[in-house]
Amino acid sequence: MKSAALSVGAFSAYFLRCVIGFCMIAPIWKLTGGRWPARDVMRIHLIRGVVTAFMGWSFFFSLTRLPLAEAIALSFIAPLIALYLAAVLLGEKIRRQAIIAAFLGLVGVIIIVAGRLGRENMSNEALIGLAALLLSALLYAWNLVLQRQQALVAKPAEVSTFQNGIVTLVLLAGTPFLLVIPQAGQWNDIIAGAVLAVGAALFLSWAYARAEAQVLVPVEYTGFLWAALFGWLLFDETISMSTIAGAVLIVIGCWIATRGQTNASPEHTEQAAT
Repeated sequence: MKSAALSVGAFSAYFLRCVIGFCMIAPIWKLTGGRWPARDVMRIHLIRGVVTAFMGWSFFFSLTRLPLAEAIALSFIAPLIALYLAAVLLGEKIRRQAIIAAFLGLVGVIIIVAGRLGRENMSNEALIGLAALLLSALLYAWNLVLQRQQALVAKPAEVSTFQNGIVTLVLLAGTPFLLVIPQAGQWNDIIAGAVLAVGAALFLSWAYARAEAQVLVPVEYTGFLWAALFGWLLFDETISMSTIAGAVLIVIGCWIATRGQTNASPEHTEQAAT
């Protein structure tokens, strides 16, 4: 998505990704018995769709102005904020181990990124990118909580369908001014981004229907571990000692967060997911 955003702009890359994602998932939702949601459920879909529209746009815009390592590091502020939003918006009781896990994960990310930020060159528009990224992080924290609410009242295919559809409708207003039609070779990144986004939405919706947000949020930090792994496998990037040290803290944090978690019965979680 960073490659696509640099090629055609963050708005166009994100808008077209959501259009493609909607065309992929909507038929699946309909063929598996999808029905128009009730008013209360639709309200959650609408709120999350609007939040996601500006969250994604601002994040991909920031990637065109900031080094990737710095952007990823700062985006990890969101899960920490989400822990407390879950208490305010969902009424979840924040357990001490969840707070410890969040801080361990955050420290782990800081350690991993600290050795890399000094080697990144900041662009002249770094302040604009930084502001966009901080806005995206705040919206992402809210999005994590909304994701939990949404997963309890809708199936994964419905969640993905309405998220992509509503984001598309929200961004549609900007297409006369901002939309750039990609060249033939530029579609590959956008299509790949759409496939990955739909898959991620389905898996995340399934997960958030079965566990509290405060338990799943620290697992967000493992995304940096996957980035390190695929960077090494695909781009021959070396893994430093700071990366290993940070990874250990992240894994410990995730273990603490999930330790002692009491899950609902399968019948209850399946009913909640529907």
